Amino acid sequence: MMSDYIESIPGGRHWSMTVRRGVVLELTDLSGGSNVGMLIYNAENTTERLNLPDTLKCQHTFKITMGNCLYTDMGRILCSVIGDDAGWHDATSGTCTEALLETKPWSKDNYQKALNDYVRNGQDSFLIELGKYGLGQRDLVANMNWFSRVDADAQGHLSLAPGCQPGTKVRLRFEMDSIVVCHTCPHPFNDSPDYPGTEVQMALGKALPVEDDDFCRNSCEENMRGFTNTELYYFGR
Repeated sequence: MMSDYIESIPGGRHWSMTVRRGVVLELTDLSGGSNVGMLIYNAENTTERLNLPDTLKCQHTFKITMGNCLYTDMGRILCSVIGDDAGWHDATSGTCTEALLETKPWSKDNYQKALNDYVRNGQDSFLIELGKYGLGQRDLVANMNWFSRVDADAQGHLSLAPGCQPGTKVRLRFEMDSIVVCHTCPHPFNDSPDYPGTEVQMALGKALPVEDDDFCRNSCEENMRGFTNTELYYFGR
């Protein structure tokens, strides 16, 4: 992908941006074992936002990978996964919270003591970024965890699988103008002895036009309808 903007994000940080339709957001796990939590909202109507239960149900899947799309609660497509080296991204486990971090063997220093090295949690990171758009706690919804895979044992207990290798990429083509809110805080199932200070890279570039034979569009009938719903939303603009 030809990238027009590239930035590296350390572990335990948060950021947000408006990503326009027709833009590709490429995430790269630079260190290996990273986690990127993500929420997405319609940029012109933030009451329309990512709906992962509908996303999984309509595509008959438990994971997100290449060919899958992320849906809003209005049946439209926020973005499509047009490239994926990992093969599995978690859409069911949520994000880490302050209370959860208290159960981990990680430093409990606050900002006043540790400055930028203090331990951050995903929920507070989301809330800090959401506040920049007039959004808050009631706007929190189920989030994506890119680069994280969860496995189930015979009893149905979930656990975090070994992390991705360094250099693993996932490419998201945005089909709607979107507010994208992200953090690089650890996955809630991460039990490593040290706070994961992994690094990811974010790159933005222009997408090719969506053709009638597009892989994501045609991966299932639901996606064909989702693309049509999204195109009708922008019809005449």
